[in-house]
Amino acid sequence: MDCDFLKACRGEATDRTPVWLNRQAGRYMPEYHALKGDTPSLDFFTTPELAARATLDAQRILGVDAAIVFADLLPMLVPMGLELDYKAGEGPVFARPVRRAADVEGLAVPPAEEGTGYIAETIARVLDGLPCDVPLIGFAGAPFTLASYAIEGRGSRNYRHVKRMMYGAPHLWRALMDKLVDAVAGYVALQIDSGANAVQLFDSWVGCLSLADYRRYVLPSTQRLMARICGRVPVIYFGTANGHLVDAMYEAGPDFLALDWRTPLAATWDRLGMPAVQGNMDPMALCADRATVAEHARRVLDEADGRPGHIFNLGHGIVPETPVDNVRFLVDFVHEASAR
Repeated sequence: MDCDFLKACRGEATDRTPVWLNRQAGRYMPEYHALKGDTPSLDFFTTPELAARATLDAQRILGVDAAIVFADLLPMLVPMGLELDYKAGEGPVFARPVRRAADVEGLAVPPAEEGTGYIAETIARVLDGLPCDVPLIGFAGAPFTLASYAIEGRGSRNYRHVKRMMYGAPHLWRALMDKLVDAVAGYVALQIDSGANAVQLFDSWVGCLSLADYRRYVLPSTQRLMARICGRVPVIYFGTANGHLVDAMYEAGPDFLALDWRTPLAATWDRLGMPAVQGNMDPMALCADRATVAEHARRVLDEADGRPGHIFNLGHGIVPETPVDNVRFLVDFVHEASAR
């Protein structure tokens, strides 16, 4: 397949700037709510027919240049032995967080086909319905963010339990990260084998770390993961609130980074010498009027300055309050304003 998104991943010139959006399928769409109905979230993510439909609906409705597999970061932890639930008003919750040596030792790493075979079927269904010139992006959580969820058991403001293990039991932390590297590598390989044309790794919580801590406790395991998954399809690495970490994150070995909205796009791209870059409009601009959407989109396009290798995206995910018409407007605006 040769399309604008994959060309941009290689740093090649494109007819217009390709655009896709983090959380482009989700709660802001009426079609999503109609499809999900009363289905529990975990079942929704792991039922191929429903996940594929959500993936395809978003690409069709928005006209974006790539689809991304509709899934969540955390269900892949369930086959490892964790009990996950999505609670209204709370989000994902693990009944028994991983905090002791016995918890880490008890985690299994089954073959991806056995533990997460549903993702292969989801991808097959998506590819059956996706236009032949639209690529499919697979994704997974990065080891640090998965470890953080597993240890904290839910969302966190201070990451107390995570940092307690990192600082106080580094051998246990390494053992957990080693298992997660194996699990994520298998999960990503299964997606690539099933037909994903690119992969994005989400390190959503990594911004809570200092640069020194990232280098000591996260970079080595992330490098091991990248060495196992890179080389077959483009691999994009994304974090938030992580402007102080981007140099080290690029050292981990992805093909390029996706930047959050607080990170200067052009200056970071130039400094790191990446072949491509993805980002990075503030997603909250989509909750304003269209003039504001256009202003913020133009600002990102002007910063990229038509340079080959720019993939337009948000600096985080679309929030549930976002008007769908604003998202459609953004996609059309990026295409029209960047056409060469």
